[in-house]
Amino acid sequence: MVALDRRGQGWSTEDLALQLMAWLGAGRDLALLVRGPHGLAQRVLARADQCWSLSRLTFPHPLVRVILAEQMYRAWTLLKGYHYHRG
Repeated sequence: MVALDRRGQGWSTEDLALQLMAWLGAGRDLALLVRGPHGLAQRVLARADQCWSLSRLTFPHPLVRVILAEQMYRAWTLLKGYHYHRG
């Protein structure tokens, strides 16, 4: 479980690509926990394997899904050697 929380670790695209490679290599299911309007309960944060911050800014919940999809795709293309990421 990876909890998304503003107090979590911030990753660059390259860092996320390395995280994605580790998640894929572990051969386990991955759950990305996106907080609702009241945040994630402390017990959920404590149970998470990692805590990731997309930004210290606050985003609308539906936008977080788009950002997640884009960043996961960008990280995957980096791993595959595609030229999508120009960072």
